[in-house]
Amino acid sequence: MVRPTVADKRRKQIIEAAMKTIAERGIARTSLDHIADAAGMSRGHVRHFVGNREDLLVETAKYFYAGEDGAPSIMPMDISSLNDALGYFFGGAFTESSDEDAIVLGLVEMARINPRIAAVLAEAHRATRARLLALVGEARPGASAEQCSWAAEGILTAAMGNVFINDFDRDLDRTNQARRAVEAMLSTL
Repeated sequence: MVRPTVADKRRKQIIEAAMKTIAERGIARTSLDHIADAAGMSRGHVRHFVGNREDLLVETAKYFYAGEDGAPSIMPMDISSLNDALGYFFGGAFTESSDEDAIVLGLVEMARINPRIAAVLAEAHRATRARLLALVGEARPGASAEQCSWAAEGILTAAMGNVFINDFDRDLDRTNQARRAVEAMLSTL
């Protein structure tokens, strides 16, 4: 097994400090100085290991969305069934308001002006949609590829809309209703 280098450890430390700072301060008020303070390093060390603020935010997006295989994803890699995916998206941690939501919102905000961050988020969405498409296909073998595609997009759109609304209006009934709506859509396949 290859030992991580000091540079790899420092980069991870800085990226984790960036996520903590974004969660606490919001993306607009996250500076290299704030990140350096959170990482316990000088601003010069932060720049040495990760570059400028834009480079750091891109690396933060990649790290935040990376699955165990390093590929961007919104859904954990250990989800192996459609039922598990629905449980993840409409129950438990995904629907809870958390620091992760603040990080996601910050990265979405930056994606509007930074094409590199937009590309990471778009790839995470595409990869998750593709995994959902495969899970829908396995669960509904009689459905056409087009129907599975629509269902995958519907699941992801309903889940993401619900989680963003939960940030300012936490409502378990709405979350349950969103899941029932997805299940009703799936029952037509």
